[in-house]
Amino acid sequence: MSENSAPSPAESSSGDYDVVLLVEQALTTRDAAQVHSLHEDLDEPVTYHVLLPLEDAAARIESAMGSLTAGDMLASPTMPMGEVDLEAVRKDCEERSAAELESTLEALRASGATAVGEIVTDPPIDALAAKVAAVDGREAIILTRPHVVAEFFHLDWTSKARRRLGVPILHLLEHENFDEQAEGYGDEGVTGL
Repeated sequence: MSENSAPSPAESSSGDYDVVLLVEQALTTRDAAQVHSLHEDLDEPVTYHVLLPLEDAAARIESAMGSLTAGDMLASPTMPMGEVDLEAVRKDCEERSAAELESTLEALRASGATAVGEIVTDPPIDALAAKVAAVDGREAIILTRPHVVAEFFHLDWTSKARRRLGVPILHLLEHENFDEQAEGYGDEGVTGL
């Protein structure tokens, strides 16, 4: 895990209202403004702790290979796995994740929020639970793209977090405002403890 200007767990921002954000990709300016708007009326200072999972290089290669049709694979010569530079793909993943995290932090700060973050390599819900505990988080927000199949079977991050954490969980869809989400996704929103 790499910290990006975040306090150590021992330095949890006592007195602050700590919100842990688990994001799947970089937040847009609109996403950041919406998140910040949820807490603008609080009397205590709010600190957002952003967690962005490191994209898995091996999974990225498997996904790309899985998107090839059988005809594509039979028509082209085989490529030995040794020719795939996994280390170069891994480095690219790390660079992309770092850029997405920095972009997210900049968007939150531009909205007036205090934000710190890190790229996590642990399973996302494990990282979320650890960060909530480390900073004595008051709530968690998970921002994802829609995952209809995973959500249907309750295998998505939000369902897992709701079963595990003892803080309110808010699931928001990236790149959709609150009204758009209310119209098309009745299962989202805050849940209690």
